[in-house]
Amino acid sequence: MGVWDRDVPKGEIYYSSDWKAILGFSDAEIGSSIAESYTRVHPNDLSYVRAAIQAHFDQKTPNYQVEHRLRCKDGSYKWVLTRGKVVSRDSRGNPLRMVGTTVDISAIHDISEKLHRTVELLSKLTNEVPGLVFQYCLTPDGQSLFSYASEGIRDIYEIEPDDVATSAAVLDTIIHPDDLLAYHASFRTSAARLTPWHCEYRVILPRQGLRWRQGDARPQRQDDGSTAWYGFITDVTTRKDIEVELHRFATTDFLTQLANRRFFMVQLEAELARLHRGGRKPAAVLMIDLDYFKIINDRWGHANGDKALRHFAAVLSNHLRETDVAGRVGGEEFAVLLPACGFTQAVAFASRLQKHLDEAPLREGDLSIKVTISVGVAVMDASDASAEESIVRSDRALYRAKNSGRNRIECG
Repeated sequence: MGVWDRDVPKGEIYYSSDWKAILGFSDAEIGSSIAESYTRVHPNDLSYVRAAIQAHFDQKTPNYQVEHRLRCKDGSYKWVLTRGKVVSRDSRGNPLRMVGTTVDISAIHDISEKLHRTVELLSKLTNEVPGLVFQYCLTPDGQSLFSYASEGIRDIYEIEPDDVATSAAVLDTIIHPDDLLAYHASFRTSAARLTPWHCEYRVILPRQGLRWRQGDARPQRQDDGSTAWYGFITDVTTRKDIEVELHRFATTDFLTQLANRRFFMVQLEAELARLHRGGRKPAAVLMIDLDYFKIINDRWGHANGDKALRHFAAVLSNHLRETDVAGRVGGEEFAVLLPACGFTQAVAFASRLQKHLDEAPLREGDLSIKVTISVGVAVMDASDASAEESIVRSDRALYRAKNSGRNRIECG
């Protein structure tokens, strides 16, 4: 598996060393030009690869995902699964940055093409492939079993093929409880429509612990009305971990580990959309500024200034409910979204922050730095046409708090 990061306006794409190694290249043998990258795509795959990317750029798809062939250093081609997502757009929705992963699926792709051959050949090949190759049957009355399971089931589920030969019920004790309903529903939908089965889900295993699995298969209706799927299940835990890390990079402020401005605004807009649908109490929006932050930097140095920001972020995080969202939206400026809160609750929240900061200054050895905050409070409700309106009101209230002497709370 390799990681890539694409700068869309510049027409450049940067690959990890693991990505280049998939195709047999060293770091210095692949450039960053997106035009060059398309020359490695198999000619028969190029058009739909471009179409899939453009569809995601146009926001017609939630993410970009294609299976295609890439030319290796030795001239051969490998099948890969490429996934990506635009993580940054400009004010008009044009893509700026896209990140993703590429996985070598050559072995699995070869196996899937041979599943229609003899059982003897199937057994010899599939038992050498990482993952579980299977034939899964679902009867009209809802009973399920694996009529064929490769030896990979010992790694995928930590059970024996015979354990699911007459009933697959044991999987209900292995699949994560939060994913079990979706897992069964995905098979029912595939059976009803005879569409390919695809499911990503978690399992809890005695030796391996919590792991991610991905299943893909094609269904066939049998003469007795049952449905049989032919496919494979693989371990995608590493890819999931990378996706989580990529999401964290794209949504988190590195210094404070709070949401960055872009992600905070996404959450604010989502809350406004819920308010527009009705049935929700208004939400409070707070703008918070660290008082005299420039003096902290000038007097005690930028390193201690950064520690002051982290100190406040930690205090803020400790006061948040599970439904609240906090983000760093500027140098020393923070924003907080408190769903189902009015002015009274928001002012009480801000007062608790001030009290905690007063009682617990930042301490670095013998150094004690008192951090105070000015807070502007606004309430967002269904009458707001955009999330920016509540930000503007809370920002104006923050301005009044700062002009009135700082370490104050003002409502707007």
